[in-house]
Amino acid sequence: MNKYEFDSGLRRTDKRQRPISFKTITAAALLVALCGCSFAPREQTPVVPLSAAWKTAAPQAGWVSADDARAWQAGRWWELFADAELSALMQRVNIHNQNLALAAANVAQAEALLRQQRAGLLPNVGASVGAQRAGGQDRSTTHSGSVGLNVSWAPDLWGQIGDAVRAQGANVQVSEANLAAARLSAQGSLAAAYFALREQDAEMALLDDIITGYERSMKITQNRYDAGVAARTDVLQAQSTLESARASRVALQMNRELNEHAIALLVGEAPANFSLPPSPWVDRVPAVPAGVPSELLLRRPDVAAAERAVAAANARIGVARSAYFPQLTLQGSIGASGSHLLDVISAPKLLWSLGVALAQYVFDGGARTAAVDQALAAHDAATASYRQASLAAMKEVEDELTALLRLAEQIEHVRVGADAAARVEKQVMNSYQAGLSAYTNVVTAQATALSARRSLMQLQLQRQQAAVALVQALGGGWQAPWGAVDAATSPR
Repeated sequence: MNKYEFDSGLRRTDKRQRPISFKTITAAALLVALCGCSFAPREQTPVVPLSAAWKTAAPQAGWVSADDARAWQAGRWWELFADAELSALMQRVNIHNQNLALAAANVAQAEALLRQQRAGLLPNVGASVGAQRAGGQDRSTTHSGSVGLNVSWAPDLWGQIGDAVRAQGANVQVSEANLAAARLSAQGSLAAAYFALREQDAEMALLDDIITGYERSMKITQNRYDAGVAARTDVLQAQSTLESARASRVALQMNRELNEHAIALLVGEAPANFSLPPSPWVDRVPAVPAGVPSELLLRRPDVAAAERAVAAANARIGVARSAYFPQLTLQGSIGASGSHLLDVISAPKLLWSLGVALAQYVFDGGARTAAVDQALAAHDAATASYRQASLAAMKEVEDELTALLRLAEQIEHVRVGADAAARVEKQVMNSYQAGLSAYTNVVTAQATALSARRSLMQLQLQRQQAAVALVQALGGGWQAPWGAVDAATSPR
């Protein structure tokens, strides 16, 4: 009879009940302890130079309402603009935009890779069942059957798999942040295109009124020419002014159609199947809370993604360093065989084996050293990328704060000028009809008034789009959902 047998707990025991030695217990404890080690450096968010406040003060301080605060914190920043049609389009972007579908698929891939990495921490178990029949000329037919169970496990002695899991976990967070960035980009592009389209609606409505007035002026001038009190050049100048306004309207119509096509793409529609009828322009510019620069490192998805890339690169240093150490593999199998498969099941003849393998590179030409150097350099690159992304984000916020402030000042000046130009246009036209002024003065006054009114609308659009850009620069109310970057808000 065999000296050893397996008890109900699958423990190999000696029939003489030989006590387990202290060395065995110590070795097992050491093995368990080593399975949790890691050679990756301590994870630390790179230092970024931050100021205590923004250089340019926000144009409007505080919240407009508690509802606006909740909308911002929930990521529904477009509701600050109080445009129901824009809000409806945003919902379509979130559902049908294909760039978002691509980013969501990338998140799913990253999560699947993470599950694969985690599987490496567990043993591999395989089972086999076989039946064979053999024979030939002048030979009797023989039968055989077998059943087997194989188990192998490579304990993560040096933390190689654990570091790989941590790296992939950070990659999952990178993909989540990239999804948030793609969503914010699509939403910002939609808002910018939508506001441009609505401003063009307003400009075209203005030009329609202007063209009607120019047609009236053309008729008055033609009547004066027919009556012999106006020169032919007055008629030609009136006609030139009218046709110029009509051409401007056609250009606006073209730009409106292009913006409509862009919106169709963003909401996942074919341009031929999508249209937005003209509607009044809500030229509201809401108060957007800029907060403090340190919050930006959590609220910008691209900055959060760059920080997580640093964490992934840090973990991959541990993966590269662990290659210096031997790899241990434990293997075991148990099986049975017989002349028939039914015999194996009914009266098995058990066979078992246990094995330990230790593998170590003796010479690799410096490949492992080069891999560690590459991982360190990749970490340095990721750190520089994170710092650059953080600085660029702060620059974008400062740019948009400046734009909002200066555009507000510019709009006030242009509004006063537009009102004055409108009064001049009316007075000059009255003077011309009374025969006290040349028509060239009318043309000049009309062109000045029209230019001022259109400039005012375009500046209002620029300021509205600057508010959208500020929302994007601030991360759209999104915040990193993981705690690893909380340190980014600490003073530098």
